[in-house]
Amino acid sequence: MSIEARLQGRRKPGALIGPNAVLKAVEVMEERLGAAETRAILLDAQIHRLPSGEHMIPEIEALRLHRWLSLHDPMGAFVVAEEAGLRTADYIIANRIPRAVCWLLRRLPPMLAAPLLMAAIRKHAWTFIGAGAFAAKGAWGFTIDRSAADDPTMPPDSLFHWYAAVFTRLYRELVAAGCTCTVIEPGCEIVPRRDYRIARA
Repeated sequence: MSIEARLQGRRKPGALIGPNAVLKAVEVMEERLGAAETRAILLDAQIHRLPSGEHMIPEIEALRLHRWLSLHDPMGAFVVAEEAGLRTADYIIANRIPRAVCWLLRRLPPMLAAPLLMAAIRKHAWTFIGAGAFAAKGAWGFTIDRSAADDPTMPPDSLFHWYAAVFTRLYRELVAAGCTCTVIEPGCEIVPRRDYRIARA
């Protein structure tokens, strides 16, 4: 049985995420890799039609896309994931966070803005974490844990870096310009959990 078949068979029902986890990655892939290579990756990832952008999508689509991207282009996958994460955050700021909230966060001191932003992210974490688990560690750190997600294989590292890019942009735009979110790499490569730290320059 293929990895994809096992992945589909073992997924928890109802694991949905926002469509931009796929749409923004494909957007960057087409720019960097070209249309032909992007089509090949989408075919391998069994994505025959892109999401409309109007509805949540099965998490499996994003997982397969990142996995096959990393197989086609192991080093370039990190570049694509980072840029896609930044663009996803830009979309969130422009379309999912009320303008009044953005206005307020940008005018609050960072030590007040960060807890408010993290609280909002924690409330809506299900929209990007799928079958994984999100746990905030105060306002300047968090954990993404896929131990209970029944992934037959580990998601590629580029996916975990995608999360870091999303948080980097959100914090830079809404908390303080010098913020950077960093993945704390585990001591063991097979651990399906990543800790993240957000620091100000």
